[in-house]
Amino acid sequence: MTTPASTSRTPSTSPPGGNAQAAIGEPSAAARAAKDALTTALLVIGLGTPIVLIQTQQSGAGVTLEWRFGLLASLAAIAFAARFLWLTLIAPWLATRRPLEIGARLSPTTLAWAKRAVLAFVVLYPFIALALAGKGGAIKWIDNFGIQLLIYVMLGWGLNIVVGLAGLLDLGYVAFYAVGAYSSALLATTVGLSFWLCLPLAGILAAFWGILLGFPVLRLRGDYLAIVTLAFGEIIRLVLINWVDFTGGYAGISGIPRPTFFGLPFNASDEGFAAFFGLQFTPLHRLIFLFYLILALALITNYVTIKLRQLPIGRAWEALREDEIACRSLGIDTVTTKLTAFSIGAMFGGFAGAFFAARQGFISPESFIFMESAVILAIVVLGGMGSQLGVAIAAVVMIGGTELLRELNWLKQVFGPEFDPTKYRMLLFGLAMVIMMVWKPRGLISTRAPSISLGEAKAVSGAFVKEGHG
Repeated sequence: MTTPASTSRTPSTSPPGGNAQAAIGEPSAAARAAKDALTTALLVIGLGTPIVLIQTQQSGAGVTLEWRFGLLASLAAIAFAARFLWLTLIAPWLATRRPLEIGARLSPTTLAWAKRAVLAFVVLYPFIALALAGKGGAIKWIDNFGIQLLIYVMLGWGLNIVVGLAGLLDLGYVAFYAVGAYSSALLATTVGLSFWLCLPLAGILAAFWGILLGFPVLRLRGDYLAIVTLAFGEIIRLVLINWVDFTGGYAGISGIPRPTFFGLPFNASDEGFAAFFGLQFTPLHRLIFLFYLILALALITNYVTIKLRQLPIGRAWEALREDEIACRSLGIDTVTTKLTAFSIGAMFGGFAGAFFAARQGFISPESFIFMESAVILAIVVLGGMGSQLGVAIAAVVMIGGTELLRELNWLKQVFGPEFDPTKYRMLLFGLAMVIMMVWKPRGLISTRAPSISLGEAKAVSGAFVKEGHG
């Protein structure tokens, strides 16, 4: 029994804001964030010690080691600051707002005008680059940031048919890219066909190889399908390396004829494009022509994919993607469905390969390694499998972002004159994939309007379907 005296002797020391013991015993949110950020910095130091800290330098007949403590400390400090800001500012802010799916909450009118504005920008891009960077700078921006990006957009849309719509995991898509490039190059250099004849033939041959790949994998799914397609890509690469008499081996094929404008070559001769129209010769003419050529090919790929998706074969692809057993129970011929997906996706890869060969004028097996397949597949996955717009955005971010590393020479003033940003291309590539998998595991755009609908077509959330498709 408590007496009044004992009750009066118990002082009240609780702070106005809460329990004193809880306030003293539990660390604040900032302290927890700082501890977590310190752990991240130590992890960066541990992982970066064998990769960043030690650099080998050729010195005469031997090799010396260079210790880059400043660079490693800078990376650890950046990791600490980024993790601390994420935990204290960005994560709480994201938790208080509703997720916005690109295109899911925009009105059809707004979305249509946005697409028209983007298309108008892409069409006018060469002239915008020419106006802002001049003739000398526009060459780089049109070639590296225009043509290069559109090639990967087209490849992403082609692979999207196989992976995004049909749900067939393909790790050897670069093989069809190589078939298109080498078939076009060989037909042009040995038979003497023009680019405009080589282009459809390259697509047909790539589609044929897609059918050949499709037959052995008709009964495979998941990881087994991925292994077989990966092996197919490596087989094609090894054939290109070892069949020296036919492909040139590591030396590749050079002297590939460039595309012409209705028979007018883009050179300084009297029969060239510039002389015919009375213009001063400049390499920009050829680059602008190639830009609009690959833009037309990419738009055709997008248009055909959208139209095929609305046809019975497109709906069969999506049924196969969701559940192959249910697809068979509905009477859908899964053999034809898989073969059409592989062949049509391979055809667009062949078109892109033919354009790549004509653009470069030289090809070799080094351009068709497994990493190219991984990059194209990553573009499809990060953009949102089955989403045409998401694939295009992911290609611009991933490929354009790595190209921008070449423009970051000012970082040498921070990390030292020996620092080369392009060496960290794959590191940033992997970091972007990790961020995407944490932030939006279903891709940038995981909703999509249904193929067919009764009445108004509304977007379906990726949470209601198997692979994040709508």
